[in-house]
Amino acid sequence: MTEHLARSVAFLTLGFCRFLLPVLPAVAALAFLNGKYLREYRLTLRKLRVHLQAVGEGPAERFFGTTLGTRQPDPDLQISGHCVQCGNCCLNHRCMFLEPRGEGIFQCGIYTSPLRRFSNCGAFPVDARDIERYACPSYVAVRVPQTVAAEPVRIVGAGA
Repeated sequence: MTEHLARSVAFLTLGFCRFLLPVLPAVAALAFLNGKYLREYRLTLRKLRVHLQAVGEGPAERFFGTTLGTRQPDPDLQISGHCVQCGNCCLNHRCMFLEPRGEGIFQCGIYTSPLRRFSNCGAFPVDARDIERYACPSYVAVRVPQTVAAEPVRIVGAGA
């Protein structure tokens, strides 16, 4: 039931964003204090369409599943690694905010925005599925051995 909730909220949110598509460049310009989204209105619309398509392929459901607590990471896996700025996790290079910075190097155009923390981005990778989905070259999920908690043993006749 709760997974259905995350899927439904994602569907409704994406539908609402598609409905508002013509005004989203203005919203982005105001929210991120960057006039280029309005100056380059048609380019921004194209990027938004691609972005919304990519988000609809699973990341929106992942975000709402994580936020609503319906998607929990596997406690037996430990994520390790660091970001190499490849851009894969940015919706496989389809994020409207992704900006190229060099040969195979990308940077988030809204990385310094306080609003970014409300996005999927800051939580990458949540689990091994994220690493696999984006073919991340630098993060790995490693299974950690389960430890058995020792139970206290009462020693009869020891002490007084």
